[in-house]
Amino acid sequence: MTYFIDPSPENFAAFKDLPRDTPIHMLNLLRYRDLAEYPEGHEHAGKGWSGREAYKEYGKTSGPIFQRVGGTIVWRGRFETMVTGPDDKDWHDGFVAQYPNAGAFFAMIKDAEYQKAVMNRTAALVDSRLMRFAPGEVGGGFG
Repeated sequence: MTYFIDPSPENFAAFKDLPRDTPIHMLNLLRYRDLAEYPEGHEHAGKGWSGREAYKEYGKTSGPIFQRVGGTIVWRGRFETMVTGPDDKDWHDGFVAQYPNAGAFFAMIKDAEYQKAVMNRTAALVDSRLMRFAPGEVGGGFG
């Protein structure tokens, strides 16, 4: 089984090639480690945090940066069961982050404080998905 924490160079290049001046939604699917895995010597190494606790720390430290660039959470949920898809793929949590544009996302990930905070995300997750969507109309039917 293949796990994903960070984007591949090809996927990130495709992301960078998309328009940067329109609002974006980023679907995040998260599967936490039982025990967070920090590199030796990291300030949180040896604390015995669960993956969920490490992700909570990531949210605490990256949240102000996310908000400063104009990001907001437009949906959040807890996984219950797979209806369509592989049986071996379950997620602990999911959320949709909205950014005013891709430039705001780039500003966040280039921020020096964010780059420190992302270590908590890496330590927390055994698998994840991050997918960009163009926001569409809500309400009504499926079509």
